[in-house]
Parts: sequence; structure tokens; C-alpha cells
Amino acid sequence: MIIKVCVGSSCHLKGSYDVVETFKSLLKKYNVEDKIELQASFCLGNCLQGVSVAVEDFGDAQVQESEQVKRTDQGLLLSYMNGQNTEKVFVDTILPLLK
Repeated sequence: MIIKVCVGSSCHLKGSYDVVETFKSLLKKYNVEDKIELQASFCLGNCLQGVSVAVEDFGDAQVQESEQVKRTDQGLLLSYMNGQNTEKVFVDTILPLLK
């Protein structure tokens, strides 16, 4: 699985550095460093919805869409990410995709 955190100018100003650092900690905490590749990405085309994160290569797992989680042709697009909600989104949305 690949997680791409937008580090474009808009997301950078909205806290993408905190999201990246939180993801790094979460990969270690949940012992999934060998299953998830964390990458930085420039603009994911979702600039108005806060820090954006793309999740790719997770197979055919079912995903509950919401205002924050949208399925795209490439995978998932997560919006409104920040340092405070990253762990909840990781546990509720991303970890179940590994099963």
C-alpha cells in the first residue's frame, strides 16, 4: 500500500508536515512499516479541503465513503487531514485496508 501526503504549497501551509510526521510515527506504532510506503506528493488537486492524502494499492477492500474519504480511479483521496485527526483516520480507514 502507498500513502501519499500532499506537500504542495496549500497543503504545506495547512500542516502537511505534521501529517507526514504523524504517519511516520503511526507506521512504527502499528508495526506496518513493511506494508505501507509513505511518500510525499505535490498537488493532489484537492487544495480547498485541507491537507490531502492519497491511498493507493490497497486491493479490492470495501471503503465507506464520507465527506473526508472519496474513492477515485487511483484509490482513495482523504481530505481535511491534520495532526489531530491523522491517527483516527489511520486506524479507522487505512489499517482495515491491510486485512
